[in-house]
Amino acid sequence: MLVYSIRPLASICWRLKRDSTRTAGPRMTRTGSTAARASSGPRRTLIIFASVSDDNPASRSQRHDRRGEISPYSSISRYLFPETHVRTPEMDDEDMFRPPLALGMKILDRAAFQKVVPLKAARVFENKNISKIRSQLGKDALQQERLANVLPDPDVERAKLGKKCILLRPDARSPDDLVKQELVAVIPYDLRLTYDYWTYHDIISAILPIDAQLEIPSGFSQVGHVVHMNLRDAYLPYKHLIASIIMDKNPGAKTVINKIDDVGEENEFRTFKYEVLAGEDDLNVTVSEAGCEFRFDYSKVYWNPRLSTEHRRLVDMFKPGEAVCDVMAGIGPFAVPAGKKGVFVWANDLNPESYACLTDAVKLNHVGEFVRPFNEDGRRFIRDAAAQLLQEERVIEIKQKSPRDKKSNDATTVSAVAQLQIRQQENPSRGKKNNETVTVKTVAQPKVFQHYVLNLPASALTFLSSFVGLYENAQTAGAPMPIVHVYCFSTKDEMSPLDNSNGSAGTTRTDNASAEQKICAEISQQLGYTMRPGKIDGTPGAVEIWDVRDVAPKKRMFCASFRLPEEVVFFKTQTSPDATAAANAPSQP
Repeated sequence: MLVYSIRPLASICWRLKRDSTRTAGPRMTRTGSTAARASSGPRRTLIIFASVSDDNPASRSQRHDRRGEISPYSSISRYLFPETHVRTPEMDDEDMFRPPLALGMKILDRAAFQKVVPLKAARVFENKNISKIRSQLGKDALQQERLANVLPDPDVERAKLGKKCILLRPDARSPDDLVKQELVAVIPYDLRLTYDYWTYHDIISAILPIDAQLEIPSGFSQVGHVVHMNLRDAYLPYKHLIASIIMDKNPGAKTVINKIDDVGEENEFRTFKYEVLAGEDDLNVTVSEAGCEFRFDYSKVYWNPRLSTEHRRLVDMFKPGEAVCDVMAGIGPFAVPAGKKGVFVWANDLNPESYACLTDAVKLNHVGEFVRPFNEDGRRFIRDAAAQLLQEERVIEIKQKSPRDKKSNDATTVSAVAQLQIRQQENPSRGKKNNETVTVKTVAQPKVFQHYVLNLPASALTFLSSFVGLYENAQTAGAPMPIVHVYCFSTKDEMSPLDNSNGSAGTTRTDNASAEQKICAEISQQLGYTMRPGKIDGTPGAVEIWDVRDVAPKKRMFCASFRLPEEVVFFKTQTSPDATAAANAPSQP
């Protein structure tokens, strides 16, 4: 036996064996086994084992190499030794259904992704028995994602008659019982797979070079018909190819863009520069969130679909009839859904384009009685809105048609607005048509905001100084102080050991303790009042900190919620608070 080495990735093993009883050489069948073939020479079998060292950093892509489809080696072997077969000791069913490798492809060639998978199938003689046969086959029937296991018979004439067959797993047992019952016959079946079958991840994994596969680019977001990517430098040579695959595999995608700068660092409106990788340069989108529709130009306003859960979490805290001041409202992901609940929202944004889209969303979703858009500086808006709300008298009348009888009324779902239990009065009067009753409900706007929302993580903490002396010249008639929800970024805590003295499982945790301390220290500096981590309605000065999401490997987004201390809002300032308001801070407890 002679052994040759081709780099560290593969080895060629020559095995010579003279068979004195047979004059047969190897030939390959569809399944890769050898069969007799007339020959007068010695029997030679060439086996190529493709392997990758376990310490290879590109271990994520090893699954492709194990298929024995490494292009350089399999191509050379087929050219030099056309009677050879590439075998791997670890090939399994999953490997059989992966696409062919096309490493380094720069221009998408869909025709390159075709494959014939040799299988066996149970030919069904009578279609009426298909359910029975599938049941008896059980797990021996092929179970592969996105593939039906009942297909037309490979025989053209039988297929024309509507005859079917059931695909079997490569390692399935022979269905002898069904054969004996003359319900089926086992036949070979060439399953043809094309580009359309494989997923984005399948295709891109077969194309990117091994050194670029440490992290397959799959983290993109879709806003309406626009797919937004943030490609790393290693993938930029393949950016147009990646975009083309995304377009193919996402029917709703019409445009693919790549961000080419960092959000928020150079643009106060959190918009970004982009390049179009595929499709039309049209970023006018319509999106739906929390039962509300928003229309906007994605290049001119900020919108993050990954924050939908956080939007819902906060809106769920607002009660019908409360007043909320949304200082950096954007196009209204907090304000508009809250308005649908019957919450009074004063929504502000400095970006004129965001203000225009917010105004449009208010009209589009019919929440104009509860949501009021503003286009002002956030610091000024915090103080002006609080003063204006104290002076404003506003009562909303809600008219609702009720069914004619009580039975149907009990079965009717009334709107959230109609369920408000805040100073409601009912004045029933008989309608002239259909004997309906018109009910009028009145809802009074509060004098003090129950919540403030500051969603500008890069700098929102610096706006907190505007709350110092917020009500220094006003009387709030004993109303509870507002709760502030401020978003910010902080460094992600490292994993720390768990205390297992109580028998708890696990060895590490991330408790964000240091991040919480940093956030509270910044809040304390801005308010001039000591704030500490804790429950909102517990100890005065307590801050509840919610871990929102990862934004970078060592950077997280948090939401800090706290009730404004009376010592802060009633503090007597000499001048209007600005960046130096902390210097005039109230005494700490």
